[in-house]
Amino acid sequence: MRDSALTRPARRGLAAAAVLAFLTLAGFAGIRSIQPPAARAETAPAGEFSAGRAFQTVRTIASTPHPAGSVANDRVREHLISSLTSLGLSPEVQDVVSEQGAGLSSSAGGAGLARVRNVVTVIPGTASTGRVFLVAHYDSAQVAPGANDDGAGTSTILETARALTSGERPRNDIVLVLTDAEEACLCGAKAFVEQHPLARDGGVVLNLEARGSRGPAIMFETSTGNARLVETYAKVPYPVGTSFAVEIYRLLPNDTDFTPFRESDSFQGLNTAYIDGAAVYHAPTDRPETMDRDSLQHHGDNALALAREFGALDLGGLQRGGDATYFPVPGLLVRYPGELVWPLAVLALVAVVALGWMVRRRLFAGIALAVLPIVAAPLLAQGLWALLVLVRPEYGGMPIDPYRPMWYRQAVIALAVAVVLLWYALLRRRIGPAALAVGGLTWLAVFGIVLAAFTPGGSYLAALPALAVAVSALVATRVRPWLAVAVLIAGAVVPVVVLLPTVLMLFPALGMPMAGVGAFLTVLLGLALLPVIDLIHPAPSGARGMEAARDRRRGALPGLAAVVAVIACTATGLAVDRFDEEHPSLTHLMYALDADNGTARWLSEETEPQEWTASYVSGTPVAVTGTLPAFGAEELLTGPAPAATLPAPALTLQSETVTGDQRTMRLLLDPQRTVRFTTLHVSAEVVSASVGGRTLEGGPAGWGMVFHAPPETGVEITLTVRQTGRVTFRAMDGSDDLSAVPGFRPRPAGVGVLGSHSSELVAVAKTYQL
Repeated sequence: MRDSALTRPARRGLAAAAVLAFLTLAGFAGIRSIQPPAARAETAPAGEFSAGRAFQTVRTIASTPHPAGSVANDRVREHLISSLTSLGLSPEVQDVVSEQGAGLSSSAGGAGLARVRNVVTVIPGTASTGRVFLVAHYDSAQVAPGANDDGAGTSTILETARALTSGERPRNDIVLVLTDAEEACLCGAKAFVEQHPLARDGGVVLNLEARGSRGPAIMFETSTGNARLVETYAKVPYPVGTSFAVEIYRLLPNDTDFTPFRESDSFQGLNTAYIDGAAVYHAPTDRPETMDRDSLQHHGDNALALAREFGALDLGGLQRGGDATYFPVPGLLVRYPGELVWPLAVLALVAVVALGWMVRRRLFAGIALAVLPIVAAPLLAQGLWALLVLVRPEYGGMPIDPYRPMWYRQAVIALAVAVVLLWYALLRRRIGPAALAVGGLTWLAVFGIVLAAFTPGGSYLAALPALAVAVSALVATRVRPWLAVAVLIAGAVVPVVVLLPTVLMLFPALGMPMAGVGAFLTVLLGLALLPVIDLIHPAPSGARGMEAARDRRRGALPGLAAVVAVIACTATGLAVDRFDEEHPSLTHLMYALDADNGTARWLSEETEPQEWTASYVSGTPVAVTGTLPAFGAEELLTGPAPAATLPAPALTLQSETVTGDQRTMRLLLDPQRTVRFTTLHVSAEVVSASVGGRTLEGGPAGWGMVFHAPPETGVEITLTVRQTGRVTFRAMDGSDDLSAVPGFRPRPAGVGVLGSHSSELVAVAKTYQL
């Protein structure tokens, strides 16, 4: 190119103002596209979803923690049955034992089981072509009232059922599945999928979850071949979802009640959750007053719309196709077939290469130097979080995010912006605006190709911005300068509306400990905007000396302003995000009694114990397999504790037979106190096993199982072991009454409980030789 800039408008100040105005508007529109709607009052029309009405259910069921098997959970279940019955429905309780490969014993090579009591009912369709399943779990984590997780999903289903039964009935059957023991082992959903007659023919499942207290209800997971599902989802009033999230979630080990349905070939479906405000996740602070009712409204509006949409379809014709690519823009969900992923990625690369061919001058330097912000910004973002943890060590114990992370997120975004702007200001005169712009677009196009190969649903994040900006830049070089500015602005709108919502959704999804990911995407956005960012800099010239220095200073001002924003946002975050009684620092403590020798220990998952925890435990983490084999190889901090007078679980041999080198033993594992779960580990190789009537796979020596919500009569176990002599067993049970054990001192104000499955656990273990 003759000129080192893509365009040189005569009125550069006016062009800069236009750029800032349009990008600001596009930014606001992108943010608005992922905001939940305002909550409706209890007086909303009968056919509409009302967060006000649903919230009354949240208040009722989330007044106290109610884990599976607890008396509190029994009360919640009775309330659900009563509420559904009042709508003219006929709920039933599926009371069975279910097994899922999850739970404490899974870490020690075992299996997780539970006695589950799912609440199931049907809203009969007028001419059903299949079934639509609305799923949420009604149990809570052991220390959490569960207002959001999953009082939000449970109340949404009840309010949706009320709306559906108050007007014209849907064509298809709507099955309401309120599952038990999700927090323990996903056993309720597994029981329904494998054992309930209504699940036999499959259908469409809509799972409702929450992993926080606010934010949009994001459709973050689908079954495979989701094109038809996404087409229907796009019709909801407030669609928020991205195929990139689906791709990422498929790579993660996380599970919800959606997992057993997704793993069955009989079901297709969508999984939705709001996830911001995750500091309350599984913690005592997950109370009704922490819930953002706008998020509840978003859950409900979309759930009701989907129930009606799928309720009206011919489900027999809802065949799986390919996976769709989709993402939110203001007012709608953009989607296109997965078959277009590669053509668009290749087309973006071709457009960037064409633009590079026009530029040529210092092009390879621009491409090489564009790596610097791509690498530097994520590293600096991770460093910023490390600094925050150093300043405020309690952040290291937060499960995902601080209580008020917004200022820190803005600091990370400002940090990435500062890196891009300062990098550009330093190199703009030496390398040239066009070469740097093409260098940035080259990496976007390359990322588009890489993502198309490995995570196709995320390719759009890089390919579409690269394509739009490259094409607009090509056009801009062929038209008058005033029109070129308009064309460049139009191209810049695409990366803003595509990338900005994803950045904002990824922060709560991954948390501040992975702030580098948000910084990386922000850098991609900044690189895509370089053609218009150049318009806020002084026009390129051959000036030298004082004039050149003045131009460099002016060009550096935006980057320096971003640096000031980093400092201001970080300082504000530290000032406003303080720990107090409503927002406590999170600590983990449990108690283990070895009934064999009458000794007890305090245990903690904290690697850097806080002041309160350090009064119980110290030293370096050690393995506790010998005492508590259910925890596998997990290492915990320990400290001596007074021995409580607590009965150990009883293990008795009911009968046995010996055949060759194998011994079949019928056992009864009977907790002697009120417990949340009980476990058993076996020293011999287990050939086969049956627990609570469920047949399990055996395993090598050390095989074990955990049984959640055990019946009052104990757990019946039949084992066939490859051993004829005495067999050593290690039995353990766990309750949640830590405050009642000797030596426990109440937490002071501002110190809270980490939402861990072993928080506040009181474990009693005993060895048996039978």
